[in-house]
Amino acid sequence: MRTSGGSRGNSGEWEKPFWQQRGWLVSAAFLLSMLLVGGIVLLTGEDSNNNNTGQPEASTPAASGAPASTPPAGAPSGSTEGRPAGCSTNDSDQNVPKQGPADLKWKQSDTDLLPVSETAGPRKYDGPLWSCYAHTPMGAVLAAHSISTHFTGPRWREVAEQQMARGAGRDEFIKRRGAQAADQTEKGAPGSQGTYVGFSVLSYSPTQATVMLLLQLPEKGYVSGTTSVVWEDGDWKLRPTLTGSLLEGMAPVDGTDGFVVWGGGNGS
Repeated sequence: MRTSGGSRGNSGEWEKPFWQQRGWLVSAAFLLSMLLVGGIVLLTGEDSNNNNTGQPEASTPAASGAPASTPPAGAPSGSTEGRPAGCSTNDSDQNVPKQGPADLKWKQSDTDLLPVSETAGPRKYDGPLWSCYAHTPMGAVLAAHSISTHFTGPRWREVAEQQMARGAGRDEFIKRRGAQAADQTEKGAPGSQGTYVGFSVLSYSPTQATVMLLLQLPEKGYVSGTTSVVWEDGDWKLRPTLTGSLLEGMAPVDGTDGFVVWGGGNGS
């Protein structure tokens, strides 16, 4: 997974997966352990003042993966109204997911393996523009995974303008991203830089969702980070922080407890 928005200077950091970028580590102990295995680094901004330990709140239905007792107010029922041309999804399942979709597949994007679903999205592919997600909690989860990986390469600005929520965060991201060195395509076997293992929906409404992503680094344990998406112009859009960062609260975690674990041959 590659993200952008928090590296500094023209050091080529944009060319790396986010866990190999400076500024990623949130504790001295974690920094020390990662430096010993090749300088694993993070791309979060410096605007995060929370004390997130990386573990989701198990007491809430969203964090534990338990289904909501009732759909949230104003939940969509599924239609093409307000959707981009050619985009139609079934939006009836408004429960917070406790497992991956039944039609889960894994699609390669450079060295990344990303979870996708014909029912929950993305349903449209145009190079790095993966779009048309279900207006559901699972659609938000898949959007959080897919969109955040596609900010390298020559079309990064197009991805930002079409798949980031409008506002100061997007403007700052584009400003900072545009000042960086040119990209290079990441090389290696699928999943060689890290693997998506699971997720936790920390909050959900029909207009916004906050998702914690769980990753496993090659032979080095688990890390997690939080990102947000909003419903805008008929699809889920990534919402960066005001400093243009895509992920917050990155931290090591002990394992998969409290997360919904993916399956289906992602190599984990």
